[in-house]
Amino acid sequence: MQKFLIIQTAFTGDVVLATCIIEKIHAFFPDAQIDFLLRKGNEGLLQGHPYLQEVLVWNKKAGKYKTLLQLLSVIRKKRYDKVINVQRFASTGFLTAFSAAGEKIGFDKNPFSWAFTKKVKHRMDKAHTSPHETERNLLLINDFTDNTVYKPRLYPSAADFEFVAAMKQQPYVCIAPASVWFTKQYPAEKWSALIEQLPGNYKIYLLGAPGEATLCNGIAQKNKRTNNVEVLAGRLSFLQSAALMRDAVLNYVNDSAPMHFASAMNAPVAAVYCSTIPSFGYGPLSDKSFIVETRQPLACRPCGLHGYRQCPLGHFKCACTIQDEQLLELIG
Repeated sequence: MQKFLIIQTAFTGDVVLATCIIEKIHAFFPDAQIDFLLRKGNEGLLQGHPYLQEVLVWNKKAGKYKTLLQLLSVIRKKRYDKVINVQRFASTGFLTAFSAAGEKIGFDKNPFSWAFTKKVKHRMDKAHTSPHETERNLLLINDFTDNTVYKPRLYPSAADFEFVAAMKQQPYVCIAPASVWFTKQYPAEKWSALIEQLPGNYKIYLLGAPGEATLCNGIAQKNKRTNNVEVLAGRLSFLQSAALMRDAVLNYVNDSAPMHFASAMNAPVAAVYCSTIPSFGYGPLSDKSFIVETRQPLACRPCGLHGYRQCPLGHFKCACTIQDEQLLELIG
């Protein structure tokens, strides 16, 4: 029996996108042991995953380098046949390089790639030919599988679906208004304006992490439609949120983790892009998906591969020039 370890200790959305590797390895090696390493806080994403034997958790807050060495000891004892590192950072490169695995696979941009047995070129640019992140990730395992692209997938349990079943009694729309980065976050006042104009027969759910409840409450309170708007930020787990999103009429999201939840559930999604652009390779993958972005040609957009804590030029036109109608026309 072959033993695989997949490493992705970045943000929540990055972990979701890396699940395409789990799907493909299981398809080609159904009897293999597949483990996954992520950072503490994201383990709920893979709870009860049917194709994983173990989820290893890196608790960086307990001492980054001490816990890194502890993890390395655990990994070396497991004697993996293949360690597949999706990241390009030194910490996970270190784990891969000294994992004692039969094959150490990762991207060429990793500082420890000199010690990998297989290095894959990582390409990300502003060109429209830039591959999707799932395609980039799957390049790591194509030489022992094939070129077929597999989608990411999450597996909410029956209990997760039961928990949100009562919330599905009428047609509903989910809105995930937050992002880790300010310039990737559609403004709160524009979310409020959208809610006021959505068809009155839809229940509106505002999704997010516990730390995003204040933002969601503010959005809910700043519109006239308070009778059927409910804030669920901090009340649902990752997988419960995914279970709810699956059956929504539409899920409005930023270029952030909830967009990837929708992709992993094949849920209908409208992704709002502010400072970033879909051609970076992080677009939605659902069968029913829409891209919403400014129609104005802005020389400053995109201002970088990732978001910023404020608009570098101070005007945030990439978000403010998106019209309500662009989002409303998608709900018909």
